[in-house]
Amino acid sequence: MSDEKALSGEKVMNNKIDSYKRRFLAQSAVITGAAALGGGLVLTRVVQARPASQAVSSKNRWGLLIDTRKCANDCDACVQACEMEHGWGRGSSDEQRSSPAQKAQWIRKVTLRDRTTGHETSLPMMCQHCAHPPCVDVCPTGASMKRDDGIVLVDKHRCIGCRYCMMACPYKARSFIHEDLHGQKTASPRGKGTVESCNLCVHRVDQGKIPACAEACPEKAILFGDLKDADSEIARRLASEPSTEIRGDLRLDLGVRYQNI
Repeated sequence: MSDEKALSGEKVMNNKIDSYKRRFLAQSAVITGAAALGGGLVLTRVVQARPASQAVSSKNRWGLLIDTRKCANDCDACVQACEMEHGWGRGSSDEQRSSPAQKAQWIRKVTLRDRTTGHETSLPMMCQHCAHPPCVDVCPTGASMKRDDGIVLVDKHRCIGCRYCMMACPYKARSFIHEDLHGQKTASPRGKGTVESCNLCVHRVDQGKIPACAEACPEKAILFGDLKDADSEIARRLASEPSTEIRGDLRLDLGVRYQNI
């Protein structure tokens, strides 16, 4: 057998093995989740959330434009607003027992430092609501999903806590719930043993409102809008002003863009 044919055969075999591994991991995760629940796991079709009067449409794509020049290092109003809106972190009495490494983090402030000049930039980091989300690709149960309007969500009824999505996310935007929870927010159901992340305040968006972080920002550094609506402020600014996607090299087509970084 020639070296070329041998290499070709080896490549085909490796592809088959990789395929078997993916199927095995997905099936194992489902079985493990079913055992943890103490019964059979019934998989149903994902039902997309939508307001009562209007269906979600791919004609829209909701996103954020964040101007880091207006984002102060010592300000975390956006984080506080998210915590209170969804009942995590400081908005949850149940999470006070957790270590800092285990606490939920739907949104966090990070500081970028230029190693050459020493210049520092403060910015909020949350789920980037990718058009091609890695978290959705690796989820074995379909719990991680993307709505037609671009909002990435986690279905807590389907999440088995495997945390594959946490490993796949380039932005460390997802958290795992370790605590028993009480007094949850009706619009933001949470559950021990499941993964969660920024959902772009989907319950507010479906009511025609803006996300809590954008509303709370004292400097109006966070602009929310429809990226597909050419007449929207966010679309006009993106068309006329420079912006950056974090890890744009991954070509995930992010719904969150930053300016001045």
